[in-house]
Amino acid sequence: MSVVVIGLSHRSAPVELRERFAFAGETIPVALQALRDSGIASEAAILSTCNRVEIYTVTSLAPEAAFAELKKFLVAHHAFEGSLNEELYTLAEPHSLHHLFKVAAGLDSMVIGETEIFGQLKQAYEIAFTHKHTGARLNKAFQRAFNVAKHIRTETNIQRGSVSVMSAAVELAEKIFSSLAEHEVLVIGAGETSEKTARALQSRGVKKITVTNRSPARAAALAAELGGRAVPFEQWPEEFERIDIAISSTAAPQHILDRAKLEPLMKRRKNRPLLLIDIAVPRDIDPAVNALENVYLYNVDDLQSIAAEYLKLRQEEVARCEKIIAEKVAALLEVNRFSTTDGPR
Repeated sequence: MSVVVIGLSHRSAPVELRERFAFAGETIPVALQALRDSGIASEAAILSTCNRVEIYTVTSLAPEAAFAELKKFLVAHHAFEGSLNEELYTLAEPHSLHHLFKVAAGLDSMVIGETEIFGQLKQAYEIAFTHKHTGARLNKAFQRAFNVAKHIRTETNIQRGSVSVMSAAVELAEKIFSSLAEHEVLVIGAGETSEKTARALQSRGVKKITVTNRSPARAAALAAELGGRAVPFEQWPEEFERIDIAISSTAAPQHILDRAKLEPLMKRRKNRPLLLIDIAVPRDIDPAVNALENVYLYNVDDLQSIAAEYLKLRQEEVARCEKIIAEKVAALLEVNRFSTTDGPR
């Protein structure tokens, strides 16, 4: 029995492919049950974020056989009819554990050292654990990964500077509008990602924020926390006359804004420059809107250029982190025959 990983991320696949394989949160327990019922894995967890989709399993199959079956499962679950080759990566022990530790520490993220992935990974593990899809091996592996990530945050400077996708998005906004204080922002989707983006915008001077969400209560609550205003979800297009920046991060399965909807809105706002940052996967905004004059659309992959600037400043710290991870993986394999069944901590 060993831990194996199969997945695709911003490093291996573009957003238009990643969004095809994204798991909606409520579907994950069912997918995990189906995966275990198939006999491929005795333990499993699924991590699905805007930048990656990964399946962590414990299996008795030989690695190559496990990879083939997991690929079939992933393709069948999403009814994918295209080809999937180099975009998909497969890892067996010890590389699977090394990868898990890197992901937890933010070393495999688009913005090196970011902390959002830690919470996302912890949530993915807790879903799997709560629904009894983990056991001794994954419990120990994930717990150790969380401990390593905390150790790296306290013992290195990997988090110095702007380190989140949200803050990178805000820096992008500052490149379009030199000062954010005079520009209004619309936040579409009131989840955790949207909240962090809105707070990052406020830290850079934004004073007026409008929030919309399919749940009116959640929109009102976030707007109150931010000192902004909430509008009904069906009315958010009406806000385009006054805003200059829109941050979209909903869980919609298809585009909520396309060229046909945006073109008349641009005329109403007299074609003033409009910055659209789509940090949802699947994407909220149709890429075709980029063809409109004075519309600037960026998705999660576009943030890579900003992340690359940070990476140059962090290479020395990355090396320190890699050394810590290598040592911790070796220690885990040494002691480990995964004796504990403890849950989330």
